[in-house]
Amino acid sequence: MFLPKYPDTPTPPPAHTHTVADPAPIRRPAPQISVSTGAVAAVLVGGVVLTALLAAVAVTAISVAVAAVVLRSMLREKHRR
Repeated sequence: MFLPKYPDTPTPPPAHTHTVADPAPIRRPAPQISVSTGAVAAVLVGGVVLTALLAAVAVTAISVAVAAVVLRSMLREKHRR
């Protein structure tokens, strides 16, 4: 009852006789980039941490430079007297 019925003799497929006058341009789908929310969050957190470290290094360098200038000026005045 549910078995398919096959023809006794195979028939060849019909031949296509129509031709395309103006073929449609080939449309390639745009590449889909799937980025997870976790990856975006990790990049943002990493950027914030690196920016904070860079700021800390800059502040430390400036404070060391100021301290060096102050010490140099104090020692120079001491040697002049």
